[in-house]
Amino acid sequence: MLEIQKKLSNSFYAIMSMPATAMGFALCVQIAALSWILNTKYGFDIHEVGLVWIAGPAAGIIGQILVGVISDNVWFWGGRRRPFIIIGSVIAGLMILALPYIDVINDSLGVDSLIGVAITVALTLDLAINISFNPTRSLISDLTNPGEQRTKGYTMMQTVSGFFGVVAYLIGALINNYFLIYSGGIFVLLAGLVPLLFIEEPKDLKNNNEEVEEGKVTAEVKFDLAEFLKICIAHSFTWIGVQSMFVYIFFYIKEVIYGYGSVESISTETSNQIGMNIGIAFAILNTVGFLGPMLIIEPMTRKIGRVKTHMICIFLMALGYGLMAYLGNSYIALYTFMAIIGIGWGSVVSLPFAIMSEVIDISKIGLFMGLFNLSVVIPQLIASGLGSFFQGQEDKRMIFIICAAMLAISGVLWLLVKEQKPDPVTDSTNTMAGGH
Repeated sequence: MLEIQKKLSNSFYAIMSMPATAMGFALCVQIAALSWILNTKYGFDIHEVGLVWIAGPAAGIIGQILVGVISDNVWFWGGRRRPFIIIGSVIAGLMILALPYIDVINDSLGVDSLIGVAITVALTLDLAINISFNPTRSLISDLTNPGEQRTKGYTMMQTVSGFFGVVAYLIGALINNYFLIYSGGIFVLLAGLVPLLFIEEPKDLKNNNEEVEEGKVTAEVKFDLAEFLKICIAHSFTWIGVQSMFVYIFFYIKEVIYGYGSVESISTETSNQIGMNIGIAFAILNTVGFLGPMLIIEPMTRKIGRVKTHMICIFLMALGYGLMAYLGNSYIALYTFMAIIGIGWGSVVSLPFAIMSEVIDISKIGLFMGLFNLSVVIPQLIASGLGSFFQGQEDKRMIFIICAAMLAISGVLWLLVKEQKPDPVTDSTNTMAGGH
């Protein structure tokens, strides 16, 4: 084991964040380029784009749980999480590179189903992301102790992942989405595979309520099914709003900001301009999202707790969506309100994992991470299925009205979640929750 892992140095926090960063980057490419390329290159309407986005979350329902259970109970290629990170990173990288060639793949297969091929590529990409996201997040719990170490692990994950997310969106905005796709495929492969050379996984995982390395960290945290379910339900409403933004923001910008009709074709120049707007908007979202956890969110958790901090961030996100719905009629307004939404986004992709991890049996983190993921993929299915509804709305501001409503409901539900208060006696030199 490397010394940086034994001491759990900041550099090691960054290294163990990189596999999750690879999957986050793949998701950024998907968000920035999938709806854009399906509409502008292949001519898919909003309903067809929604159908393509449904495929991945549907596969993720089974994939996350199955991979989680297996990764808790196997050991090969030098780890329990490592094999699935390797497989997922390779497939995700290749599927990203396939996005500009959906029509070529369709022709080479001798079929006449462009949407079928698009769904297959999107499904494989999203399944690969789902296969790897569970182990990459479980890995952080495997390598940290309950309490501040684990909170830091997940906030550092979001800081590193968010930074590279900003890079992804800026590439799309300042260069173009095709360059983002090609560079993104390569980055996902490297960021998913290379950090594994520096990480040694613990072979034995302990429950949260077991003593972790005598004299170092002791925390009494017991599995609480009721609290786990409340966390999942609150998180699910968050993701209906988040996914609706991801899938349909292209059509919001096209019709609300640029004034085109739902079936009106646009020029290549306008298409590229919208792609740039999306890239800048999400770069702003992720800039706030990666700076917030380490600079604001983690310090707030020490003062008022994780749950209250997250609830405040969710309400701010709802406010941002509401402002977007009623005042977001220019790209300047789009960028401004995305900064507000970014505060919530930074919390969404960090704190719920730390909160959830402290009400479960940590030796089965893969299983529970998979079950927790249902609060993401089921809402993704619901949001992706709203394509027909949004297509029928003359005013596409309805997209962000729905987003705001879902986040407001989520914020209220987070009020019902109980703050966990383990009483650890921490020693920052101890790093391995699994014990070595």
